Amino acid sequence: MTVELLRMVAVSTENGNGAVIVDRAANQPGRGAWLHPAPECLHAAIRRRAFVRALRISGSPDVSGVEEYFEGLEDQLNHSGQQNR
Repeated sequence: MTVELLRMVAVSTENGNGAVIVDRAANQPGRGAWLHPAPECLHAAIRRRAFVRALRISGSPDVSGVEEYFEGLEDQLNHSGQQNR
């Protein structure tokens, strides 16, 4: 059984705030945080402020890009599950 993890990295936004994004190719510079591609893992990481600790960033980073990515994964799974019925 292969378990795939997604790499997250912190980036600066135009307004100077921090954001967390999915590094699909796992080649972005800087510290990375690895996460299972499961919504419950994402919600636990946000709730526990794991990105702040793992990526050594301050404040509350914008995680909306990661949330959108995970929603897309869920949509793909739901769509493929409906086709297999």
